[in-house]
Amino acid sequence: MSGAHLYPDSERFLVLLNPGAGGRTAEPETLRRRLGGAFAARGVPFDIVEAENSEEGLEVTRKAAERGYRAIVAAGGDGTVSVALRGVAGTSVPVAIVPFGTANQLALNFDIPTSLEDSVRVAVEGRVTKIDLAEANGETFALMAGAGLDAQVMADATAELKSRLGFGAYIYSGLKNVINRPGSDFRITADDQEVQVKASMVLVANAGQLGAGPLPVEFRMAPGASFQDGLIDVCIYAPSNLPEVARIIWRVTRNRFSGDDKIIYFQARSVRIEADPPVAIEIDGDPRGETPMEAKVSPLAARIIVPR
Repeated sequence: MSGAHLYPDSERFLVLLNPGAGGRTAEPETLRRRLGGAFAARGVPFDIVEAENSEEGLEVTRKAAERGYRAIVAAGGDGTVSVALRGVAGTSVPVAIVPFGTANQLALNFDIPTSLEDSVRVAVEGRVTKIDLAEANGETFALMAGAGLDAQVMADATAELKSRLGFGAYIYSGLKNVINRPGSDFRITADDQEVQVKASMVLVANAGQLGAGPLPVEFRMAPGASFQDGLIDVCIYAPSNLPEVARIIWRVTRNRFSGDDKIIYFQARSVRIEADPPVAIEIDGDPRGETPMEAKVSPLAARIIVPR
């Protein structure tokens, strides 16, 4: 902790640290020293608080937002960033990102550098922009929620597997589930329209750009998704065999969403997803039980610090 008694809260950064993000084996004290050194080098006051779970992180973030900290710095993976955004929702306190999770999809969407020193520079010197947040089954999310294949992949990519394989845990889980899991009968109600379809997964996206970890691949799972349009994107993927799975992956990686009846896409302000049989759901990459899932958008509900 630095400068706790010398500076008012409005000048201080609260660093929310998840020392276990990305399966890291570094000692928490090592991470604290690196973070502290990067902020101290820029001459700004800061406090560092470790949070081992989302409940603890949410409580810390909400209290810091109430006290009017200059910014909350989410130091961890997508789950840590999501917790920080939930904690500041509805306040004027922005969130900055120092990424060291397994996937770091939110950092990718906001063009946050992957190195600790460069991401701290953005936290201190970047600009603040308002973004939409969304909510699924009462839980706020920033990136996307999903039902079906993607959620099962997240559930099967356990912390132990991620610690051994890193991003490869998602690849392993994805291949296993693509081969072994049939589709479900979905009923999706979005604003004033209803879709019934047999599908592998349904994504509800606030932003759609994804990266493949260490692989030099970035693609959009939701072609029109924007953090600032007041809408959530609904993407339904309905392959019925492995060749169709391969075709969809090929089309998505090339941003070719039209002209294929196995990809259904539309936008809405609210959506309800039901499945028979029920399927797993995930919210910003974390498993959250099974369908049904109800989601809605909260326009420009949070602030985030991005590069100038």
